[in-house]
This record gives sequence, structure tokens and C-alpha cells, in this order.
Amino acid sequence: MTEVVHIKDRKEAIHELKYSPDGTYLAVGCNDSSVDIYGVAQRYKKVGECVGSLSFITHLDWSSDSRYLQTNDGNGKRLFYRMPGGKEVTSKEETKGVHWASWTCVSGLEVNGIWPKYSDTNDINSVHGNYVGQVLVTADDYGVVKLFRYPCLRKGAKFKKYIGHSAHVTNVRWSHDYQWVISIGGADHSVFQWKFIPERKLKDALHIAPQESLADSNSDESDSDLSDVPELDSEIEQETQLTHRRQVYKEDLPQLKEQCKEKQKSATSKRRDPAPGNSLRLHFVHGYRGYDCRSNLFYTQIGEIVYHVAAVGVIYNRQQNTQRFYLGHDDDILCLAIHPLKDYVATGQVGRDPSVHIWDTETIKPLSVLKGYHQYGVCAVDFSADGKRLASVGIDDSHTVVLWDWKKGEKLSVARGSKDKIFVVKINPYVPDKLITAGIKHMRFWRRAGGGLIGRKGYTGTLGKSDTMMCAVYGWTEEMAFSGTSTGDVCIWRDIFLVKTVKAHDGPVFSMHALEKGFVTGGKDGVVALWDDSFERCLKTYAIKRGALAPGSKGLLLEDNPSIRAISLGHGHILVGTKNGEILEVDKNGPVTLLVQGHMEGEVWGLATHPYLPICATVSDDKTLRIWDLSPSHCMLAVRKLKKGGRCCCFSPDGKALAVGLNDGSFLMANADTLEDLVSFHHRKDIISDIRFSPGSGKYLAVASQDSFIDIYNIVSSKRVGICKGATSYITHIDWDTRGKLLQVNTGAKEQLFFEAPRGKKQIIPSVEVEKIGWASWTGVLGLCCEGIWPVIGEVTDVTASCLTSDRMILATGDDLGFVKLFRFPTKGKFGNFKRYVAHSTHVTNVRWTYDDSMLVTLGGTDMSLMVWTNEMEGYREKRPCDSEESDIDSEEDGGYDSDVTRENEISYTIRALSTNIRPMFGIKPHLQQKEPSADERQGVVRPPVSRAPPQPEKLQTNNVGKKKRPIEDLVLELVFGYRGRDCRNNVHYLNDGDDIIYHTASVGILHNVATGTQSFYQEHNDDILCLTVNQHPKFINIVATGQVGDSADMSATAPSIHIWDAVNKQTLSILRCYHSKGVCSVSFSATGKLLLSVGLDPEHTITIWRWQEGDKIANRAGHNQRIFVAEFRPDSDTQFVSVGVKHVKFWTLAGRALLSKKGLLSTLDDVRMQTMLAVAFGANNLTFTGTISGDVCVWKDHILCRIVARAHNGPVFAMYTTLRDGLIVTGGKERPSKEGGAVKLWDQELRRCRAFRLETGQVTDCVRSVCRGKGKILVGTRNAEIIEIGERNAACNILVNGHVDGPIWGLATHPSRDFFLSAAEDGTVRLWDIADKKMLNKVNLGHAARTVCYSPEGDMVAIGMKNGEFIILLVSSLKIWGKKRDRRCALHDIRFSPDSRYLAVGSSENSVDFYDLTLGPTLNRISYCKDIPSFVIQMDFSADSRYLQVSTGCYKRHVYEVPSGKHLLDQAAIDRITWATWTSILGDEVLGIWSRHADRADINCACVSHSGVSLVTGDDFGMVKLFDFPCPEKFAKHKRFFGHSPHVTNIRFTSGDRHVVSAGGDDCRLVTFSAQKRSRLCFTGC
Repeated sequence: MTEVVHIKDRKEAIHELKYSPDGTYLAVGCNDSSVDIYGVAQRYKKVGECVGSLSFITHLDWSSDSRYLQTNDGNGKRLFYRMPGGKEVTSKEETKGVHWASWTCVSGLEVNGIWPKYSDTNDINSVHGNYVGQVLVTADDYGVVKLFRYPCLRKGAKFKKYIGHSAHVTNVRWSHDYQWVISIGGADHSVFQWKFIPERKLKDALHIAPQESLADSNSDESDSDLSDVPELDSEIEQETQLTHRRQVYKEDLPQLKEQCKEKQKSATSKRRDPAPGNSLRLHFVHGYRGYDCRSNLFYTQIGEIVYHVAAVGVIYNRQQNTQRFYLGHDDDILCLAIHPLKDYVATGQVGRDPSVHIWDTETIKPLSVLKGYHQYGVCAVDFSADGKRLASVGIDDSHTVVLWDWKKGEKLSVARGSKDKIFVVKINPYVPDKLITAGIKHMRFWRRAGGGLIGRKGYTGTLGKSDTMMCAVYGWTEEMAFSGTSTGDVCIWRDIFLVKTVKAHDGPVFSMHALEKGFVTGGKDGVVALWDDSFERCLKTYAIKRGALAPGSKGLLLEDNPSIRAISLGHGHILVGTKNGEILEVDKNGPVTLLVQGHMEGEVWGLATHPYLPICATVSDDKTLRIWDLSPSHCMLAVRKLKKGGRCCCFSPDGKALAVGLNDGSFLMANADTLEDLVSFHHRKDIISDIRFSPGSGKYLAVASQDSFIDIYNIVSSKRVGICKGATSYITHIDWDTRGKLLQVNTGAKEQLFFEAPRGKKQIIPSVEVEKIGWASWTGVLGLCCEGIWPVIGEVTDVTASCLTSDRMILATGDDLGFVKLFRFPTKGKFGNFKRYVAHSTHVTNVRWTYDDSMLVTLGGTDMSLMVWTNEMEGYREKRPCDSEESDIDSEEDGGYDSDVTRENEISYTIRALSTNIRPMFGIKPHLQQKEPSADERQGVVRPPVSRAPPQPEKLQTNNVGKKKRPIEDLVLELVFGYRGRDCRNNVHYLNDGDDIIYHTASVGILHNVATGTQSFYQEHNDDILCLTVNQHPKFINIVATGQVGDSADMSATAPSIHIWDAVNKQTLSILRCYHSKGVCSVSFSATGKLLLSVGLDPEHTITIWRWQEGDKIANRAGHNQRIFVAEFRPDSDTQFVSVGVKHVKFWTLAGRALLSKKGLLSTLDDVRMQTMLAVAFGANNLTFTGTISGDVCVWKDHILCRIVARAHNGPVFAMYTTLRDGLIVTGGKERPSKEGGAVKLWDQELRRCRAFRLETGQVTDCVRSVCRGKGKILVGTRNAEIIEIGERNAACNILVNGHVDGPIWGLATHPSRDFFLSAAEDGTVRLWDIADKKMLNKVNLGHAARTVCYSPEGDMVAIGMKNGEFIILLVSSLKIWGKKRDRRCALHDIRFSPDSRYLAVGSSENSVDFYDLTLGPTLNRISYCKDIPSFVIQMDFSADSRYLQVSTGCYKRHVYEVPSGKHLLDQAAIDRITWATWTSILGDEVLGIWSRHADRADINCACVSHSGVSLVTGDDFGMVKLFDFPCPEKFAKHKRFFGHSPHVTNIRFTSGDRHVVSAGGDDCRLVTFSAQKRSRLCFTGC
């Protein structure tokens, strides 16, 4: 590789160079747009230069005789030069016959085909022609190597493409013998070597080892439309052009309603009539979706037929001619597949986030709902042979293919399918990891690879072209597959190779079904063909003809040989679905029975019911007029083809004539029995939109057209007698009055007009008078009478049709979103209450009551279905699943008001990390204050380090506690007094057969032994616990779940969490980080104990289902826009649960990973309104009981209200409990104790009889928040923070736990010599507690909120300071008042006896401290007070000699005053010499170290120095108790932290002897007792 010559004539890069074929010259192309020619023999002397290009040179080629050179440049120009001089050749004649030695140019006639047809792209980097094999290889910017025929003259030529490079392929070349292609990648830096297999050898390609054929299997045909591509069948073309995209999907409704909230609020302030008592039940559906679907018709296990139409899954019993319906979908169902066991069905629908529902054909209940991976709709589904997997294909632009584990609701794999429509997906029955998809020019074989699918294109070789596949099935081995094409062939595939094609039908093969030993196919030719197992012989054919129709048919066949779209075999018959919406059953001997039929293509608008028979007429864009029997035979009685499609029809009052309006502006009258013409007229050019006979004799006929006129005809004389003019838009509805003199007209411009018949003179009638006129019918949608039928979101949906019952009580409507609704008539005022039914997919075009109002008939526009609904009268209702929904606007009345419910509903939880000051402090915090210089420092005196002055006295009088002053090193949580009952429910439970109870308060879960009163604690929560539940399954004994308050749902440390833990050993088993912002307010275990349900406090009150052992979130959905209080699983179910809340009860089903809900239906009972529901319990036979705010208990069967237990309690029913072993139900409510009633009741299984229990707490009103039942005992938690055990036999009450009701608890005082302490709180009580006996000894009701409490030094008196400025002194022995006084109007913050018991100091929020001399007796005259206190008083401490008082204030300043004069002591040296009797101040140099760096938002509220004088405890706004050494003058002193409170610890004290520390809580209203230990458990942490 030695260098021969080195030349640099150019400054730009050399892009291309090439030797001439005879080796004489070298052409060098440069980026400066020139080509230099060098003579090889002359040592590369430059002999010529080509300068015709205006851009950089990209490609060069020499002619075979070395006389010409062709170039391509960056502008895509192709130029020719004469060699060697380089003169440009412009004559086409001269270059016409030139043969080129090589072809690497990308521009030129011979390579036109490498460029796409209608694009100007410049992305092909390299080309190389193979003259021998007549092929051309190209490399492009997308990493694709393509193989074309050479030459390829027409743009958009067909090719095969090969993928291997990751980014742009920069160059490609054939090897010298044309056996290999070498390609090089730019960014991937790789060199690929491809083997070329000539076409003659491709016939042997089937025998090539699979890995060798892989390259070709990845090739894709081009999208060119050369003449050899067959013309697309009209039916297929029509189907591919269908788009299922909607402007508004039903999923958008909640969001749209939210946007219209303000409009709704203003309108609903007025009282509205309730929804009607009558209900609709879907009775029969005429129609089958065959025009754009396939293979969507099957026999079930028991021989019923399952198919779909509109948004309804239909199960048809052909023996009884009845239908049952799956109504879980809310938009068009596009596909259906049946489980191998024929008992489950999968259906896929249209939607923004479309879903696939798997449902049981027997129970018609959803088993799983799959969504989240498709867009716009799901067009194909298929079950695997083992029934565990499901494949689905979407109608998004990529036609995404998804493989599911449907029972778990989990996606296994996903892949992009094709840019063109896919019609079919089939899972391989032998290998569930393999599947095929078939569609427009598409046959692909997929293999699952982890979370993806690898697809290989079917290889046709020379046997065929890439045809459109309409159906596909697997054969008798895992490698064999069969597909039906749009040309009528059946393709037989082995692995990915096409082996053979067989002509099967004239026209497309739309359906194919595999049998054990053969196949059955159906095509556009209307023939059903039976084949052997290899498609060698056609065994039998059946033609679908009118002549073969059996006598038992339910209708008439419209045409012979209808296009067949679905075929299925079973129960000795062949089931056939046609494009015309017919379902036929073919007997193997030949007779054909028609079972179901509907309209065909286009939209159906025209509907009329007979005046006295149960029949109706419909007319459609499919150019047919049909008569249907609505009685039990449910069949089409007659049909007539029309010259044009029609939009309206009407029976004459005598039922003998039928008028039909057509789309060309004409109308005809036909004999209603024979459908033969009586007369026809053609006066208009636009569509006839409505047609009406006048009532009575039917003398006149009003004919409305879309050109805004109404013509009036005299039937007798067959003449037009009047024209109604004056409408500004097309006419939508017309109605006659009962006299036949007046016409009411609605127009597209929302005008309500009136015309007088017969001349058509326009009349002005005031809107209030319209209602008084007797109208023969009401089908209009405008006017005051039906103002309420227009929805809140009226801008995005039109009400298209309405019809009034003959008794003028109930108005049925249909709208653009597919809803059928019932309103009371007249519906005055906006947004009336209604009942809503979903079965149609998109717009409901017409609705009509039958002559006796027993049935409602509705038409779907594009779904082409005719639905018959039974009108179930008020009071009568079959107890079966009902399919209506109540109005989507909540009732304005909810059965009453209750202060506790209101407070709970409006409560806002603060998380600990965001706590702020509980007191309104101001000023500079101590650790940020500048230290004031001492007197010596001010005078510049420097003291020697060793002073002869006497030592400083002790800071604190130590009461000689122990000779060795050993500091306290640890605090251990020992006792908690209190229970969170004020805003929680069902949070007290029995454990260990009733020996223990479990409950919570603040952030602690408490296990309390009933016999001994000892407690153990779960302390892993970092914020308030709001809910608690116990797993009832024997496998999970003592497993508890607790949910806490949190901040945002961002999965951070402050996000709410649920802890699942073992109550005995306190081990955490699982922590679920929640998606609920603000907190978790309810948790519930499922029947098997494996699932956990949680409800959030976020604005949507999200409901989440967890698999708690794995920590997996299974399902998640918004629950309700108002507060949900409780959600509980049914005790026998893992899929059914109920949620209750503010004007809310919903019945939920977990289906796979989806949550489906039904609102509770009230309408079965008279005059019932939705109340706020507070509690839920369950009974056998799907009964549910819900407790209401008014004290009633509602009894529900499924989701329908069937009974009300009125006044089960006098006040709200807050708690309910279902006993699993005997089904008895306990309820707890809010009521005053009486002889007959009590706040707790025990009921039988159906809530018919009960026994009441009184709580005997001495309260005026008992409010029960939690109930639980054990063996012979009922456990009750109350709003007053008590937990009480009631014996069922003797009704004896035993109070297990006491606590303050409302907080904060500000007052705390420990007895000077015993382990007693006092607490005083906002609930107006002072309570005495015994630490040793673990109980409350006594309670005094003061009538006003108490703020502070203090023992006298001897312990014989207690002073209590009140929020109203009053203070009271009690004698401990008798609890009698010794004296009381009120000298202040504002709250007292601290109260203190002097150590010598002579003085009482009272500090208030009025910036004052008052002194009282107790030796002067109980008159309590104030002797003095402290002046110049800068802010409210927080804490006070007397000196040991009773001469001084230190006062901490709200501006972070500590002052010392003389007692009793109240004079301010300013001498710091004197202050430093004072020994204090107690230290509870949070201010002062001695306690500077207690202030944290993070105290900017929150404060330290309280402190207490131990009696030994060496330890200090503090409580702060974060809910922490901290332990320091005393004194701690250095900033940010070391400490230990202890949790147990919610935000705000308000007070803290050491008991006598420093054995315990007692702390009081703010928000949590609880008292915590810590045992003081000498041995450390926690390591120190800096602050």
C-alpha cells in the first residue's frame, strides 16, 4: 500500500472518484462542483476539467468505451461530458445510445423508479446497478437497503426493503461476481454483507434454512399502484374509508360538565322536578353489525347466539325468540370474539381510550376491562386456545397490536401493526406466543419477545402478489395458516411462506372458520362453502336464497346471495351474518332460517308507530320501507324497496295509510298493509324531513322539507292547499294540535314557529300559552315546556328527537351522544332531572311511544339499529339488573344537615412537614437574636479566669432528687390517652378473639389489652393516621392496614402512604406510596385478603385497588367530585365494593385492571332523594345497607334501592358493621339516650328487627363513629374519643379508653408527689389521669374552654385558667370550688402558685400578669400586676424563694418581675443569681440550644426541666418531643427526637420523681406518657 502519487488541486472535499473502464483516466469529483480528469500514464497529469455543475458532485459513471462521463450533483442534476477534455454534451441524440460501464447515479431515466411518486425527497445516498441480474440496490438516510428491478423507469417502482443499519446507509456496492452486496453505515460505523439470491433460485427458497431466509422475510413491498394490483372491491374500499373518530367521545363528558359547572350552579339553584318514576328496560334490538365487521357471530355453550349491534352485546335465544344484553359499552362495538369454552365473550369498542370488555354470557357481568394502549377504537380481538390470553388490534394510525393477560388486565406485549387497516388477529392455538394479523396488503406472522412482538411479513415468492387479506385462521399444525383474499382466493401458508392458493369464491372471502376436519368459508358471492382439511376439495356449498327460507323465519330476505361477513358452526347448524344486517341459521340439509335483521347502509331516521297495533314502520337511506312487529314475534312483517332513501314516515289516524318522505323532495302514500303506492307528489328538491297526518279524520297531511317550507295537502282531493313560509332554516319537527287547525314547527335555527292550517298562515303565540293548547302529539325539542331537556353541554350535542306519552306525563328524548332519556313533562327550567339509558352508539335519530305507551321505539342513526324498550310503570319493577342512570346533576337536597358531617366534609389536613405556628408569635426568634453585652462588657472590664467571688447559685431548685444527678437518656412511649373519633370511622377493631383492641390516634397505631390496659404501638407513620382496617381472612390473621395524611401525590416523602403491618410484632409488611393527594380516608381488604381498596382526599376522591403484598397498583379511578367517607369490599368478593359519601352511593366492579361503577338507583320508591351516605354494611343475596345523614338506612338489591328503614337512628348513621359469622349487623348513630333507643343497635340479617344499647356515658348526645362485634361483645368508638365495650346479654358498658373530645389541650399539670396529672382542653373539661392504673380517674365539666391548669405545691388545690378570662380554684379532695374570679376578658395562658403557696400568678393574652394573695381568702382580690409586658404571656415560673417571676412572651422576649409588686427587674447580674422553682420557659440563654435551624415556619411551644435540673424536654409545632441536657446555652444543641403526636405539641411536663414525661397534643387531642429511661436507644442527631 505504498503511495504512488499525491496531488492536491482542490481545497474542498473529494466526494467521488472513478477510473475509466480502460484504465486510461481517473475522474475526481469535488465539493466545489468540478470534476478533474487525470491521465494515468502521464503520472496523473491533469488532462481535462468538467465545470458544468452548480453544486457539489455526488456520483460519477464512465461509458463502456471511456468516451463519456455522466455526473450527478447536489441539486439532483444529471450532466454528460466528452472525455478526456471535459466538454459538456447537451445533445440528447449523442448520449442516447451510450452504454454505461457501471451505474451508481441516483438521477436518470433508468433509475426513476427508485424515487417515490409524489415526493421531492433527496434521501437516497447511493445506488449500484447489477446488469447481469437486472436488479438495482439503493441505500438511503433511513437505514434501509432496497432492491429494485433494473431498469425501473416509472416513479414509485416496487421494491424489497432490508433493515439492519441503524441510521443512514452511506454507500452500497455489488461484489465483482454479483453474488454479494456490501453496504456501509454512517453513524453506526458498520459494514454489512448481504447474499443475493437470484429470482430463479427463489423457487427453492422454501428449503433454505430459516436463518438464511430471514433477510428476505423482512422485506416490504412498495406502495406503488402499478397496473398488476387488482382493483379494490367496492365493499372493502367502503370499509377502509370508514372513520370512527368522533368530535366528542362519551369519555369527554365529565370534563365538559366540569367546564360548565358555573352555568349549572346558577341554573340549579331553583328547585327542579325529580326524574320520572317510570323506567325503561331494553326489550329487543333489531339489527346486526355486518357491514364493516367480520367473524362477530357465535354460538354460546348452551346454544344461544351472541353478536353485537350499536353499543350492545346481544345474547339471542332462538327457541324463545328473546334477547339479553350486555350494556357495559358506551360506543360502537367493532369486534367480538368468543372464549374457547364458549362462555365468555370479548368485545372491543370505539373511544378516545377505547376498551375491550370480557364478559360472561350467562351472568352478563364484566370480568375484565382492558384499556390504555389503543386509540380511537379496537377493530379485532381473539382469545388464545387456553383462554388465558387475548390479542387486540387498534384503529390508530399504526394499528397497534396488543397481547393481554386478560384476567389480570395486564399488557404482555405490544407492537405497531401496519399503517394500513388490519381486519383480523388470530392467536396460534398451539403456541400462544405466536399470532397472525391480516389486512390491506398485509399478512404478518408475529412472535412474542418479552414486552414486544417481532413481526415477519408473509413471503409470497412467485406464487402471488401481496393481496388484501380479509380473514385468516390457523390450521391443523402450528405452522399452517390460511387466509382469504379480496380476490376470492384462499392462501395456504406454512410458517411465513405462501405454499398454495385456491380459488374459493367470486369476490372477496370475508369469513373463514376452522373445523376439526376442514373449513367453512363465506364470501361476497353469498355462498357458504364446506372444504376438506387441505382445501383440496369443496365438499358442499349452500347458497343463501329467498327460496331456501324456512317457514320459521323471523322476517324476509331482502336479496338473494347477500354478502357473507361472518360464519360460525355449532349445534348442528351453520350460523351466517350478512352485510345487510341479517343473521341466518343454515341447516346442514339446506333450509335457511332468518333469525335477526335490521337496516343496511346509510342512516335510519324515519320512524312511526301504528295508532292502535303494536307495530311500527321505519324508512332509511338504504332505500327500504319496513314494517316491524313489536309483539312477541319480533320480526319484520313487510319490506318495500324505494326509488330513493327516506327520512320520515307517518301512519294515518285510521292506520290504513302510510306516508313516506323521501330524500329527493318527493313523498308517497302507501297502503299500510300491502305497502303498495296510493299516491305520490314531488314539489320540493330537498330532503323531506318530517311528515304528519292531522288528527281525527286525517284530512290534511303536513309535509316539511329541508328547504324550510311546510306543504299542507288535502288527502281527499289529493291537492296541495297551503304552504307555511317564514322559517329561516330547515324544518326538523312538526306537530298538530288536537283540532287539526294549528301546526307547531321546530327549525334548525332553534326557532319554534306556529302556522294555521290549511292555508299555512303564520301565527304568533306567547310561549306561556303554548302549553295550554291541546297538542295531538309532541315531538318537538324547543319551547318552555321542554327547556329542561337540553343538557349542560348543549353546545356539543343536539337533542334530535322527542316523544310525549299519551297521558302527557313523560317525555322521551334522543340526542347526538346516543343517550335515550326520560323527563317529566313539562320540563320547565334548565337542566331537568332525568333517567338516562345507553345502548345506541352515536346519535339517536328518532323516538316514538307505541299507541298504548307500553313500549318506546328508538332509532340509531349510523348504528342502524331499531331498539324496543319496555316502559316499566312507577311502582312496578321487575327485580333485574337495570340499565338506567340517574341525572348527572346532583340533587340539591340531601336529607338534612349535621354539624359533625359538615365539619368532617370541610376539614383540611395539614401535613407535619408544613406545620405552622399554633400561636400567633411575632419578633425575632431567640437563635437569631443579637446577644446583648453584659455590664462588664459594656464597661470594658475583663474578669480573670479564676474569680474569688462566691459561686453562682443553681439555676433550678432540685428538690434533692437523688444524690447523683444522672440525666435522662431516653424516653419510651408507654401510654396514650385518646382515640381519633371526631373525623374517622370504623377504626376500632377486636383482635386475638377479643383480648385486644386496635385503634389509632395521631400517627400511632395502638394495640390495647382489654384486661390489663397495657399498650403497644406501631410508630412507622410520619403523619396523622386517618383510617384503619383489619384483614378478616384466616390466612392473614392480625394484619392491619392504616392510611395517613399526606401532601401531593408525587411519591415524595410527604406523599400519603398506606402501611400494612402485623399488629402483634409491629413488623411492616408493605408500604404503598399513594396516588391520593392530601391523604387516605378509607381502606378495606377484599374477601381473600389479597387486595386492598383505598380512597383519597384529592378533589376527585380517587379510588385505588392494590395487590398489597407485591405493592402493585391494579386499578385507579376518580370516585366522586364530593367527599367519599367510606368504601368497602363486599365480605364475599374480591371484585365488588361500594362507596358512600356526600350525596353519593356507587356500586363498583373490579374488572381486570378497570373499575366500573353504577350509581345507586333511587327511582323504584316514591319521592326519594339521594341523601348523604355515611356508612355501609352488607347482607346475603347481594343486599347492601347504607346509613344516611337523616338516620334512615337504605336497603339496596344490586344497585337498586328496594327499601328504606326509616329513622333507624334519630341522627346520622355514622357506622355500620357486618358480622361475618352470623350476618347480624351493628349500626351506630348520633342520638340522645332514651329508654327505648340508644346510639348502638344490633339488627337481624335483613335489618327488620333490632335491639338498642345505651352507652351510659353521661353525654347529652351520644355520637358513635365506629362499631365492631366480637364474641358476645360490641366495641364502640365515639365522637367523644371514648372506646366502650358493651355486653350483648346484659347491655353493661365498660369504658376502655378515654380522651379529650376537642383540642388543643393547652393545660397540663403533674401532681407534686404522685403519678397523677391534670389536663385542660378546649372541650371545656379538666381531667385527672392515673399513670399507674392507666386510666382516667375523674372529669370536671367547666362549661367553657380551659387553657391552663396548675397544682398547688402541696397538691391540695388546683387552679384552672379559662379561655374567657376567668380562673377557678378547686379543692382536690372534694372537687368543690374554693374561689373563682374574672378580671380579664381574654384567654388566660398560664397560671402558677408560688412555691410558698401564698401567691397566685395569672398570665393572659392581654399582655398582663395578675397577682392574687391566697392568704386573704377566696374573695381573690387582685393585689398587683406586672406592667410593660410587650406581648401575650406564654409561660411563667416562680423563683424558689417566691420573690421573682419569669415571664415568656409572644415576641420571643423573657422578662423577670418582682413579686408581688410587679416591678420589672432589669439587672442581668441579679437575674443570673436567681434560682427558679420550676423552668417551663422556652426563652432564655439557658435554653437557647433548643431552637432548631428549621424553626422559621414553626415554633417550640413548650418546655420543662426535670426535677433533678439536668434534663429538658420540649414540644414543637412539628409534633416532636425532644430531649436535651439542661442548661443548653449553645445554639443547635444535640438532642433526641420522639414522635407520637400530630402537628403541635402544646404542653409537656415531668411527673414527680422524673419517672415519666407527659405531653399534650394540639390537633390530635391526645395525651402521651413516656417512660423516662437511663439507657439510650436512639443515636443523637444534630438539629
